[in-house]
Amino acid sequence: MHAETPPVWGKTGHRVVGAIADNYLKGSTKRQLKKLLHHESLAFVSTYADEIKSDSRYKEFSAWHYLNMPLDGTYESSNKNPKGDLVTGIEFCKDKITNDLSTDEDKAFYLKLLIHLIGDLHQPMHLGLLDDRGGNDFDVQWNYKDSNLHRVWDTQMIESYGMSYSELSDNAEFLTKTEIKELQKGTILDWIAETHALTVQVYGSAKKGENLRGRYSYKYLNIARAQLQKAGIRLAVVLNDIL
Repeated sequence: MHAETPPVWGKTGHRVVGAIADNYLKGSTKRQLKKLLHHESLAFVSTYADEIKSDSRYKEFSAWHYLNMPLDGTYESSNKNPKGDLVTGIEFCKDKITNDLSTDEDKAFYLKLLIHLIGDLHQPMHLGLLDDRGGNDFDVQWNYKDSNLHRVWDTQMIESYGMSYSELSDNAEFLTKTEIKELQKGTILDWIAETHALTVQVYGSAKKGENLRGRYSYKYLNIARAQLQKAGIRLAVVLNDIL
């Protein structure tokens, strides 16, 4: 039995990913995106995959937002969700978008999902344990209020920082061309393995019931911001490759 998790990164985080990706798109990719998305921005459509969760017609896509694996395991060796997961969802979207038989409407739909899922891939708690639903049942407090480890990484650290998505994307860390090229390397499975190493670190960052406050944010917020930046850069790689 695979448990479902709530939205990753929250609206702000996903929009940061979309806004950062804009900076790394080829001109031809931007033209295709404008056509398929009717001039809506990546930031604007990045939350679509979460918005449709309230519509039962799209229930089949819920399992695509996450995957569960042991802390000492790999995706390849882990038990797979028969309903699909982040990896199978991303590959399905890419196949639909690159299929000449797909209508522009279908391509736009799966493009919106893909934009969201690449963001999800970089949120460490969406590669978490099945037993606690990716940290949703790992109860902690955030500034003296009941919360859980997933929610802290999902939204609360970012929202507490008090910046809009555009402010966060505009103030992403400066990276050299060499550093950017390094982040652009690898496959979806490589990126999964990298994020999962961070998942292990996050599980060790708090104790159940602990009150997480400014000190926690001081230590881990920059890691969350770095994950958003990686997701944006890699989203651009994927889009440049398929469009």
